[in-house]
Amino acid sequence: MNRDADLFPGFQSQRIPTSSVAIHCVRGGSGPPLLLLHGYPQTHAIWHRIAPALASSYTVVCADLRGYGDSDKPPGDEAHVTYSKRSMALDMVELMRKLGFDRFRVAGHDRGGRVAHRLAMDHPRAVEKLAVLDISPTRTMFAQTNAAFAGAYYHWFFLSQPFDHPERMIGADPRYYLLHKIKAWSKAEVPFDSRALAEYERCFCDAATIHASCEDYRAAATIDLVHDAEDVAAGRKLACPLLALWGERGVVHRLFDPMALWRAQCGSEVSGQAMPAGHFIPEEQPEATAGALRNFFH
Repeated sequence: MNRDADLFPGFQSQRIPTSSVAIHCVRGGSGPPLLLLHGYPQTHAIWHRIAPALASSYTVVCADLRGYGDSDKPPGDEAHVTYSKRSMALDMVELMRKLGFDRFRVAGHDRGGRVAHRLAMDHPRAVEKLAVLDISPTRTMFAQTNAAFAGAYYHWFFLSQPFDHPERMIGADPRYYLLHKIKAWSKAEVPFDSRALAEYERCFCDAATIHASCEDYRAAATIDLVHDAEDVAAGRKLACPLLALWGERGVVHRLFDPMALWRAQCGSEVSGQAMPAGHFIPEEQPEATAGALRNFFH
């Protein structure tokens, strides 16, 4: 059954083995390669309102991160290396190489933005340009945690609790948890597509996905911070141009200064803007988001 056919007409669904996991993706269009990465608690389906428009100018690849969607979901390990952004970024480099692309553009929303950030840090020759959607750098957000941020992003601290406390609590009613999160973070004036919501529910309401997504956040609170600190100590910065987009009705806009924080991460040009949206920019403002990405990636 091709579950992607309705959401991504004309795209090809593929399952590509990398050195450690198999990654599910859809591919369509022609032109320079562009990798799109989703966030929590979603799948590559978040790009369904944007990918077809971008496919007129780019070879678009929308991938499920390891642990999400229909990609492999290996069990976590004690040090959380399996779901470190370094491991997840390597998946994507290997995926794109398997598809014939050694160098590409990449855009990531939410967790996908954090993977894309690490990808550009670890594999600078692979990334031509980088766009991050509704995030500020992980290390900085943790460092600037206060009561307002802890309340708004309580899930960072809940999901990173030791196994298997959050897994059991979410697993008691995963559909409620999923839909509550999407509703709470979205300020969409246009409802989410029911087909995309069905995909999120199908994939998230699975014990392996719940565990993997918790491991993603455990890694963010531990080994990912180690890798970030190593970059700072070595004076490493992003070498490619970066675009930051964030929702003007969201937490990143309210509590952080995305442009200043991303400029501190970069050794190259940084541009960006707030979008009239909440957290799920690609679904809430698809035309404006596609336009901003097209203008940046041209």
